[in-house]
Amino acid sequence: MNKDIFKLEPQAVWKNFYSLTQIPRPSKHEEKIRQFMVEFGQKLGLETTMDHVGNVIIRKPATPGMENRQGVILQGHLDMVPQKNSDKAHDFLTDPIEAFVDAEWVTANGTTLGADNGMGVAAAMAILESKDIAHGPIEGLFTADEETGMTGAFGITPGILKGDILLNMDSEDEGELYVGCAGGTDANIKLPTKKEAVPAGHVGFKVVIKGLKGGHSGLEIILGRGNANKMMNRWMKQAVKVGMRLGSIDGGSLRNAIPRESFAVVTVPNENAEKLIESVTQFETTFKNEFKAVEPDLSFKIEQAHLPENVIDLESTKKLVNAIYGCPNGVMRMSDSVPGLVETSTNLARVKSEDGYILLQCLLRSSVDSAKASLGEMVSSVFELAGAEVELTGSYPGWKPNMDSPILKTMQDVYHKLYGKVPATMAIHAGLECGLLGGVYPDWDMISFGPTIRYPHSPDEKVNIASVDKFWKFLIATLKAIPVK
Repeated sequence: MNKDIFKLEPQAVWKNFYSLTQIPRPSKHEEKIRQFMVEFGQKLGLETTMDHVGNVIIRKPATPGMENRQGVILQGHLDMVPQKNSDKAHDFLTDPIEAFVDAEWVTANGTTLGADNGMGVAAAMAILESKDIAHGPIEGLFTADEETGMTGAFGITPGILKGDILLNMDSEDEGELYVGCAGGTDANIKLPTKKEAVPAGHVGFKVVIKGLKGGHSGLEIILGRGNANKMMNRWMKQAVKVGMRLGSIDGGSLRNAIPRESFAVVTVPNENAEKLIESVTQFETTFKNEFKAVEPDLSFKIEQAHLPENVIDLESTKKLVNAIYGCPNGVMRMSDSVPGLVETSTNLARVKSEDGYILLQCLLRSSVDSAKASLGEMVSSVFELAGAEVELTGSYPGWKPNMDSPILKTMQDVYHKLYGKVPATMAIHAGLECGLLGGVYPDWDMISFGPTIRYPHSPDEKVNIASVDKFWKFLIATLKAIPVK
């Protein structure tokens, strides 16, 4: 860890963020960070609880003279997306994040940084432990498992929180206030396969696509980056024609990350080995030409390997290839009401052979519930035609913008006084917890904001240092300006 992080301003935020980088907290493995947050609140002498799904709530009374202000919930999620470069030795269950200062940014060594949503959590922690910041009643709500299912937000119960205003600190562009977001649904697909003996006279190869940028499947789907699963499948469609048989495949890693890598073990008749090698070379040239503006580090390589123990039956392989080819991926529709905003998209995030099945996963997003449902039917139809089982799960609602929001007006005025301009009012094509939380607490007034973070959900993730200082000062001024009850 680069100790220069401790010198950054605001130190109150950065020291807490450093503490978070030292505690393993990948989604679904948040025991250590939950315990850390409980102990953090208790050491401050604040009322601290953990609910039945692992959300941690810390309450701090108003500072003197601010008791009549509306209550504010400072909200962030505890988990982080565990992504690393294939050549990086890192265990997200045990190893700390190696964060360091890189010019105007803080980033990590070969892994995700966890600024999503560590910066929001660190800022809330700084408010909770502060002794000289004016604020009304504060509740820190630190939710569980946001990245892989919004478990914490789904599990929140009525009456447990007392505040009136939710400040979600999980957005990623400083100077923008978010008042709406997309909803989402997971498509979980299971295609049965049969194992067969490797045909006589075949040789084995390992085929690898890597070097893609990947990234957040909501925020960065609009950038047109390559999808490693789609690319590998495009090649397999042609490779089957020269006798390619699929031994195993493993592409992508997380449902909410654009897949950066795909690995396949294949066989081919010995007499067609050169044709297979040549096809990879040709596709690499094609891919580099098609994606040269967005994927400069793309690599598609083949190398000879040991024969696999068996191969997937040819009928299943053809069904898989055709279904993936037909599966929608990327931006489906742009918003009619918000210029430049993606309305509906899908990400073919995962393709993996396992125990007699090919397992696939897509994350479908839309700010229009009917469009999200229709996209689910589209994906289901494609794979059901191939004989796969499809289950649509984890659906969560979008967050409908309220342009008459009182806290929106307050924060616009505060930002203008601080920085001489009115912040942009935005909606986001990503899943924020506001939609779910607002469903349980419909009277809440809600805003999402945060510092500038780039390339979340990828090993290139970084947070802009200057934006953290602006975000912090904005948060302090907002808390001071919260209206009376």
